[in-house]
Amino acid sequence: MTLSRRLGGPEMPLVCLADFKAHAQKQLSKTSWDFIEGEADDGITYSENIAAFKRIRLRPRYLRDMSKVDTRTTIQGQEISAPICISPTAFHSIAWPDGEKSTARAAQEANICYVISSYASYSLEDIVAAAPEGFRWFQLYMKSDWDFNKQMVQRAEALGFKALVITIDTPVLGNRRRDKRNQLNLEANILLKDLRALKEVRKEKPTQSVPVSFPKASFCWNDLSLLQSITRLPIILKGILTKEDAELAMKHNVQGIVVSNHGGRQLDEVSASIDALREVVAAVKGKIEVYMDGGVRTGTDVLKALALGARCIFLGRPILWGLACKGEDGVKEVLDILTAELHRCMTLSGCQSVAEISPDLIQFSRL
Repeated sequence: MTLSRRLGGPEMPLVCLADFKAHAQKQLSKTSWDFIEGEADDGITYSENIAAFKRIRLRPRYLRDMSKVDTRTTIQGQEISAPICISPTAFHSIAWPDGEKSTARAAQEANICYVISSYASYSLEDIVAAAPEGFRWFQLYMKSDWDFNKQMVQRAEALGFKALVITIDTPVLGNRRRDKRNQLNLEANILLKDLRALKEVRKEKPTQSVPVSFPKASFCWNDLSLLQSITRLPIILKGILTKEDAELAMKHNVQGIVVSNHGGRQLDEVSASIDALREVVAAVKGKIEVYMDGGVRTGTDVLKALALGARCIFLGRPILWGLACKGEDGVKEVLDILTAELHRCMTLSGCQSVAEISPDLIQFSRL
């Protein structure tokens, strides 16, 4: 099995994220595309993530001075140029040879946050060296081996990561039919072998298996205190979809929540992220920051998420589309397009700043 790219550049300008998606599919082998785009089971949640945004309508306000519009905001106290950041996604070298190094450089140039995956194609050290001034969080899958967890946290701290993002929705891997049909067996480490993602680890410890083992299935709320005891970094929980878990997150003193269903790749037939966002935001009552990912494809989607209480949104697949099309430049273009669309939508709806985006801006369609 080989994950590969096809040759050829774009023939027409790519002017929206849908253009990048269409061109990226042409650039990648079927196996690579299916891994990036693949959903769990029947793909109900995958489709709902996008469709749910379209059930929301905007209520613009006019006759306001819109000569200056500012998309800047802050997350965990650090300023970003726009409330549009990069979710942790695995194995960026599927899409582009330089993988996460290119993604990190684009994020640094855009002045937004990049959450680097535990399953990156390159070492954390190589990624940070590619973009040393970048604003980065580290996504950590908790393992049964707490020494390994501690080592990963210490590496992240030493490399200047500003927060830990703990993905909580993967006690087991979702049922991804496309990968099965393509005989892409993550459990057997085929993907990691093809991507050479463990090259450095295997040089030192040829039998090392920890990075490809599943997250600890028994990891639970009570384990958070142990994690908090080994780091001073803010802890963000990614994968919360209910008010009950949002309330528990606050009870356990985490600093943020990412409302996420893993892009529809884990448990199918859960709520769309934008629908779950309302429930979570209502539960936390502004006490901690709430972010979301899943289904964001346009600037109006970003506007709607912010109006429903997200501090910012995170992008997953669209970043890989940009990477597959043009590498670092493609990622930067995806970010620029979405930021420009958000700026235009804010201008047309009467919001001079991110702080002015409020629930009054939206209504829910009956469609």
